[in-house]
Amino acid sequence: MPGDSLRINIKAKPQNTYDAIIVGSGISGGWAAKELCEKGLKVLLLERGRNVQHPDYPTATLSRWEFPNRLNLSEEDRQRNYIQSRHYSYREDNKHFYINDQENPYAETKRFDWIRGDVVGGRSLLWARACYRWSDLDFEANLRDGHGVDWPIRYKDIAPWYDHVESFIGVSGNRDGIPHLPDGQFQPPFEMNVVEKHFKEKIESIYTDRKVIMGRTANLTQPVKGRGQCMARDLCHRGCPFGAYFSTNASTMPAAYATGNLTVRPHSLVNKVIYDEQKHLPAGRQGKATGVEIIDTETKQTEEFHARLIFLNASTVATAFILLNSVSSRFPNGLGNGSDQVGRNLMDHHKGISISARVDGFEDMYYSGRRPVPLFIPRFQNIKDTTPGYIRGYHFGVSASRPRQAGDAVIGAELKEALSEPGPWQIGIYGYGECLPYADNRVTLDHDKKDSLGRPIITINCEFKDNEKAMHTDMVKTGQELLDAAGFKDINVRAELSAPGNANHEMGIARMGHDPKTSVLNKYNQLHEVPNVFITDGSCMSSSACQNPSLTYMALTARACDYAVKEMGKGNI
Repeated sequence: MPGDSLRINIKAKPQNTYDAIIVGSGISGGWAAKELCEKGLKVLLLERGRNVQHPDYPTATLSRWEFPNRLNLSEEDRQRNYIQSRHYSYREDNKHFYINDQENPYAETKRFDWIRGDVVGGRSLLWARACYRWSDLDFEANLRDGHGVDWPIRYKDIAPWYDHVESFIGVSGNRDGIPHLPDGQFQPPFEMNVVEKHFKEKIESIYTDRKVIMGRTANLTQPVKGRGQCMARDLCHRGCPFGAYFSTNASTMPAAYATGNLTVRPHSLVNKVIYDEQKHLPAGRQGKATGVEIIDTETKQTEEFHARLIFLNASTVATAFILLNSVSSRFPNGLGNGSDQVGRNLMDHHKGISISARVDGFEDMYYSGRRPVPLFIPRFQNIKDTTPGYIRGYHFGVSASRPRQAGDAVIGAELKEALSEPGPWQIGIYGYGECLPYADNRVTLDHDKKDSLGRPIITINCEFKDNEKAMHTDMVKTGQELLDAAGFKDINVRAELSAPGNANHEMGIARMGHDPKTSVLNKYNQLHEVPNVFITDGSCMSSSACQNPSLTYMALTARACDYAVKEMGKGNI
């Protein structure tokens, strides 16, 4: 079956040479594998983590009482993974997917929560699955307000690739007709419950600029070939044995394997890109990348692999390391870094608000089942009118429920009886806001300090600045206003601006742009200075918008693969 152990090429081919090498098997790396393999290339996919085969997820069907700590983290877990445990998603039932922080340290000049998978599939097994297109409100933002560099693409350039990606992965949602949140190729949406419908009706009757829609998510509401329909178990973070949410393991990797063109090598930590100044690409271009050097994380030995085409999809911070560590006489500061922009402009969404309220008047109503996605309130600030104090904007997520509660029951039959009765309705709201690109939010390498493999230590210096702080303040104020406007009671506010990294949407460090002097990649995600290297993970982003970014990574990847193969056919790569 696709992904079986016989197809994991531990020793690699004797010649170690392929048409293309992809570094990283997460969301964008998996897409690169599918697209390049389907176009006929022999592809080596390198992953630093261990192998995980779909549908063999060890905790997927276990009950809460089958875990020693009943899904709580032990003190040992927190000590071993002192970074990963800062994030809500790191739990007893999925901790085996995450990296070991003690064995993989990095330096935080200012706090940065680098949340990392360490398995084949990467964070495609762990993502929240929210899928929202960007619009020209986002692609034109840098040009409009002068922060960062202008994106070299617009919505029309990527729209057909959004279509391509959505049609394959399966995205459920409504066609909502919101110009700055374009509709896509959707499966039927999940449903709102009665309180959420009431909230939508109230908000949209009061505010003409605020829409409340069902979230768009890569959870199948209808089965597709090789993957089953979402069972709404709300256990996505354990890995889905039904393949009902999109992951590399369940979706793009099986498609790549089906071509017979894919080789996967786990336990392969890419150390640098090999650059040869004496080899030339066509049209007189000097120098080319010829492959990568890896460290086998089991044997600790180094090995080289070679290819005409290289895609870096290691995730933003890891891709920064690879570029900065790939030095040569032409690139003393890192591969493709003539602009001095590699490692700079690191972004993440800011979050940290949790506002809840009591909902009266629906005590005779309930709902059945669970749902893997919240409601979504698209950005409404700075669309036409200017919001005082900051630029750009944020979105809200909303969910209502009627939790079961024990009340004053202590134990035994009384407790079980109490837990059979739902408590009062409640509703909660959270938000994600855009971060501007700042040149001094950056990733660098400390060559005076080494990790256990003898590599320079990654240093991250990143902070949210005045614009993000002002936006966060408005998020708190507006969230309260929305719940109050809907008539809900006992509004409770918890708000603390998150540390960068904790939204798990890190991006930037190798931005796209028109000018090689101010950017790293061109409009096809191709290194300006090394044309046979492409980067399509979060590194490539020139701004962050406020939507979850993974759908855009996938669309950019498919588009870049199409371009790269055509350029290879023309002899330009």
